[in-house]
Amino acid sequence: MPDTTPHRSLRLGIAGPVGTGKSSLIATICRALAEEIRLGVITNDIYTDEDARFLRSAGVLDAERIRAVETGACPHTAIRDDVTANLAAVEQLEADFDPLDVVLVESGGDNLTATFSPALVDAQIFVLDVAGGGDVARKGGPGIGRADLLVVNKIDLAPHVGVDVAQMVADATEAREGRAVLALSRHREDTVAQLRDWVLEVLAAHTAGHHVPQDPGPMAPHFHADGEEHTHDHDHPHEHAHAR
Repeated sequence: MPDTTPHRSLRLGIAGPVGTGKSSLIATICRALAEEIRLGVITNDIYTDEDARFLRSAGVLDAERIRAVETGACPHTAIRDDVTANLAAVEQLEADFDPLDVVLVESGGDNLTATFSPALVDAQIFVLDVAGGGDVARKGGPGIGRADLLVVNKIDLAPHVGVDVAQMVADATEAREGRAVLALSRHREDTVAQLRDWVLEVLAAHTAGHHVPQDPGPMAPHFHADGEEHTHDHDHPHEHAHAR
């Protein structure tokens, strides 16, 4: 009998604090890639489907390809501790629109500790914005330190909030030990092109079987006011198996 299992998409998580522009980032990805690859979106909110409604009204994808999960609990819980509702939503979307190339999973707005379980997503983008302060990239945390991509968003606003984008990116690059950092404005085509290329690169690696989901794990090394480096380790590491 033929295999009727839906195609396994690249599942890409988008996390970051409230107001950093996660929904607009997803809209930007969809506008940049909807004519090239097959996309779907899952949004998370505690008691509403507002982010899904925003994306549907923006017309970035067919409305049926954008679905909302109302977590009823801390956003961090729904993307890391108990991913059941999100995983079911992703798999249903993959089944309904088989085949999908990428499913974007947006976390509800959380703080700097929010990261996705690798049982839910294959790669993750963590979003900061210049309005949150030029120093926020230095504050550490697993999303800033270890997400596959850190986006410094809304860079067109930097002159209005007194932020030096080059310094913020340099601080972020140092905090991430050289991992990828992208300064982004949805109004600047050169930065949108870089975001598009990054997504396609990860998709190509996933399709070829070369991409290995990484768990950001415990809090990344960071510095307190005493000037000393601090780390937080878990006593019980977790491993996750992924079906392909």
